[in-house]
Amino acid sequence: MRRAVAVERLRAYLPFMASLAPEIALTPSAAARVAAIAARQGKPAILRLAVDGGGCSGFQYRFGFADAAETDDTVAETDGVRLVVDSMSLDLVRGCSVDYVESLGGAAFRVNNPVAASGCGCGSSFSV
Repeated sequence: MRRAVAVERLRAYLPFMASLAPEIALTPSAAARVAAIAARQGKPAILRLAVDGGGCSGFQYRFGFADAAETDDTVAETDGVRLVVDSMSLDLVRGCSVDYVESLGGAAFRVNNPVAASGCGCGSSFSV
């Protein structure tokens, strides 16, 4: 009986918990890399992710440093480093995480995008 009550309470909270899911995320690895680059360039540790039309799959990711977040930006923060996404781009990257990956092929920021239906081999463009 106690288990059934606990399950019912959990079910009542699930919709609320789902609404707390982050719209965007920055991994600790990416945050550390952004912080290092920003410190070297004397800029704030704010990475902007935007989506432009183009690339081999239809849309392409664009990264850059920002001086501040804009009023319509969605902001995620990890270890004092901010990832900002404008409202137009957010629909195409909602639920994504930005990671920094080092491999034999090089090092780059990678977007793990659940909205993307497909992507190119280099990971810089995608389609929905």
